[in-house]
Amino acid sequence: MTEKFIMAGTTPLHLCDSGTGDQCVVLLHGYLESMLVWDDFIPLLYKKVRVVTLDLPGHGISTVTGACHTMEFLADVVAAAMQALGIDRYTVVGHSMGGYVALALAERHAQHLDGVVLLSSTPNADSDEKRENRRREIALVQSGKKELLARVAPAAGFAACNRTRFKEQIEDLTEQVHVTEDEGIIALLNGMIERKDRNEMLRQSATRQLFILGCKDEYITEEVAEKMIANHPQATVVRLENSGHMGFIEEPEQTAEALLHFMGITAEAVEQDE
Repeated sequence: MTEKFIMAGTTPLHLCDSGTGDQCVVLLHGYLESMLVWDDFIPLLYKKVRVVTLDLPGHGISTVTGACHTMEFLADVVAAAMQALGIDRYTVVGHSMGGYVALALAERHAQHLDGVVLLSSTPNADSDEKRENRRREIALVQSGKKELLARVAPAAGFAACNRTRFKEQIEDLTEQVHVTEDEGIIALLNGMIERKDRNEMLRQSATRQLFILGCKDEYITEEVAEKMIANHPQATVVRLENSGHMGFIEEPEQTAEALLHFMGITAEAVEQDE
């Protein structure tokens, strides 16, 4: 496991490069997270595939570059980072906001993708209500009330029945909010507000697609999930029965198995390698 800073084009980027293998998977974290969120998930993958995690600009300890980090900008930074690492082909997994970045990668850098995985994420643009909620979050941060986000957001990502069991992880995520730069939070909120609908792009894409969705997700409700699945018959779908929005933490083995199977690596092959 190698942790380092690299230049992704003109953007300094903090990343971690783990494992070996003919295939590579890039794990993109969500809003108010950092690459640390994957620490317990990486060991389920790195014996079979190379795993790259990174702090998206504006979160973790990567650089904030302006008032708005568009999903296109973030996708170009990820693509430049992979080029700098000498990795030409990879499967990209995007959790929540990371999924929006993964979709921009699929649109702008499809020639480098073996597959795109939306992990508790959708190709939908923000609704008017959601945009207004994000603007309220920006106002909270600007008024020095970021602790209100830290108090609510981390726990809300977990299924209600899992919040006691994952108390330690929720505390870690809460701390992550506190240490995230205000300017980075605002830049990413602005970028999510501006992002476009990518449903049609995804339907027309030749890139292989996997949706991993929690059945108890309070952000992506059952109604939204069912509509998304119906609109994308080209995608493989895995439902996590006992997960909310944080399936890779709530049901990590099932999530890893789904991802490895999508990449053509069977559970039997993993067991034989252990």
